Amino acid sequence: MNFWNTFAALFSNFGALTWQMVVMWGIGALLIYLAIVKKMEPSLLLPMGFGAILVNLPASGAITQGDTVGPISALFEAGMSNELFPLLLFIGIGAMIDFGPLLEKPWLMLFGAAAQFGIFFTLFLAGFFFDMKDAASIAVIGAADGPTAIFVANTLKSQYLGAIMVAAYSYMALVPIVQPPVIRLLTTQKERRIRMPYEKGNVTQLTKILFPVVVTVVAGLVAPASVALVGFLMFGNLLRECGVLNSLSETAQNVLANLITLLLGLTVAGQMTADKFVRPDTLLIMALGLVAFIFDTAGGVLFAKLLNLFLPEGKKLNPMIGAAGISAFPMSGRVVNKMGLAEDSQNFLLMYSISVNVSGQIASVLAGGLILSLMA
Repeated sequence: MNFWNTFAALFSNFGALTWQMVVMWGIGALLIYLAIVKKMEPSLLLPMGFGAILVNLPASGAITQGDTVGPISALFEAGMSNELFPLLLFIGIGAMIDFGPLLEKPWLMLFGAAAQFGIFFTLFLAGFFFDMKDAASIAVIGAADGPTAIFVANTLKSQYLGAIMVAAYSYMALVPIVQPPVIRLLTTQKERRIRMPYEKGNVTQLTKILFPVVVTVVAGLVAPASVALVGFLMFGNLLRECGVLNSLSETAQNVLANLITLLLGLTVAGQMTADKFVRPDTLLIMALGLVAFIFDTAGGVLFAKLLNLFLPEGKKLNPMIGAAGISAFPMSGRVVNKMGLAEDSQNFLLMYSISVNVSGQIASVLAGGLILSLMA
């Protein structure tokens, strides 16, 4: 009799399985599919997808159950509840970015600022459905910057962290699908064929070294809540540009960034339990995230079109570069360049679009800091 009781106990967990858990298995499988087959942000979507399955098994040992602390829950407390993982990732991102082309043409920073319009429009819209702190966290999906979205949502103690993270990284991966229709809708073929010959400028090593320091100081004075976000990003860039810490810069770009991304994916998945994720609010958050991306893209394009009203013929801008102002580095810059070449095989917009894309990285971090300052 004891044998049969023990044998039956092995399958008793099936009774605790719910349809919501099965739905989360499907979402996890979808993320794994996108990572492996479609190659969409595989370093993040793969651990997120597998983690979503791990934490949605009945009585999963991967997350805390009663007094027993699960490893994914422990990782969350160690690196997410205090925003440590996103900030460490910013060091790696900063070390990857070359601000040189942007410093050659600093006026391109205006497009990075314009492309944050979607964040504030979505904040206004989300305020009708969520309390202001959750609405602000959801709006930062439009930053197109996963670490910033994590940082803001954690700092504001949003209850929708899992949905926000899935939306932020999913839309970042879907930039090549989301942006082109919006760009085509807002521009004419003639505008998309405007050529912008790139003239390389000269940026001194001292300028590259001073830039991250100055940006950090200015950001701290204007939006103190952004100091951690901006500071860690700029510290990573200083590692790159100082010229005496090449090994640390390479470590930050590769080992550190890859390790933290892996831990981020698993840790975020810990918040994707069925009870938190399978509900109408999640669908609304996904929809608002899409709105944020669309209006970010539109903001950048329309700003370029506005400038063209005052520029003489022959000096007009290709409005598509404005779309690269969202902080989906370097995907958005590549999308704009590809669209330019599709319209005209001699229309090379890569240097302009990547420069605008880099400015969007800075602007998105500052926007996140500004949101935190407004919510303080």
